[in-house]
Amino acid sequence: MIKIYGIKNCNTMQKAFALLEAKKVKYAFHNYKESGIDKATLELWLMHFPTDKLINTKGTTYRALTDKEKASIGDPSKAIALMMKNPSLIKRPVWDLGRGKFLLGYDETELEKLL
Repeated sequence: MIKIYGIKNCNTMQKAFALLEAKKVKYAFHNYKESGIDKATLELWLMHFPTDKLINTKGTTYRALTDKEKASIGDPSKAIALMMKNPSLIKRPVWDLGRGKFLLGYDETELEKLL
């Protein structure tokens, strides 16, 4: 089963949910705004995505960080601490497609291939 991570009220997440439901794909949703995100999951994601891709550098949460915090995202342990403290920093959605396959963001063409 696919597991999708994000924030329920995000417009991109709404598109992802609609696509999954239209294709009748079973999925589990982890709302990291409400439930948080653990270090082990972030470490796993960082094996697949660089920190500058996993962290949404265009969002308001990122823009609210101090310059020192922004500069620290190149250090995986500091980036993990920032994402755990501010889950809204994480780009969404993060797709765990199973069998070690992950996708970041919403790319309908790529999703059509994978689903």
